[in-house]
Amino acid sequence: MIAVCLPPPLGTPGRLAELAPELAERGLDPAVVEVADDDRAPYAARYVARASLETGRAVPAGDPRAPLALVAEGGAGPLLGAVGAAQRAAHRPVYAYVLVDAWLPQPGSPTRADIAARQSPEGAAPELPDAPDGYLTEHLPTVADWPDAPCGYLCVDPAFAHVAKLAGMRGWTVREARPEHAGAALAELIHALR
Repeated sequence: MIAVCLPPPLGTPGRLAELAPELAERGLDPAVVEVADDDRAPYAARYVARASLETGRAVPAGDPRAPLALVAEGGAGPLLGAVGAAQRAAHRPVYAYVLVDAWLPQPGSPTRADIAARQSPEGAAPELPDAPDGYLTEHLPTVADWPDAPCGYLCVDPAFAHVAKLAGMRGWTVREARPEHAGAALAELIHALR
């Protein structure tokens, strides 16, 4: 299975690239996607388009229907359904979705500020001082039939413990791990969702 690692938007640092070697050691084929051109509006559409294109490049030409696990971190979480829909449209099967310290996708067309306010225990809007104008208030794409595959949530940062609890309330498989064990926990979670 190919574990497609989707980084946080706007070049925000993440940990998925660091976890990729451990995923490979545990029987997965990691593909770390780079999204470098989502820095202007429409931010979400640019992210989804680039992530989908790079995911297609990660699929072996000799096996175009290789199973995918889409793994999103941070602000990529709410876009996971749209990236998954793009894979289905390209006839690439998604077998699992995993969010790592990420906001959850929500039905409708919420903004990033709406999602953070609804999913944080304090109801606070996200603090992104370097976010471009309109980024937090942009309406995100809707995907009516998502999720179409099993979902899991890996909580490494205690700041996302409440979001992990919400994922558990959705019936998702939830795991917690310390940073030094995140790669092993992520690989085990992906295998558990197959």
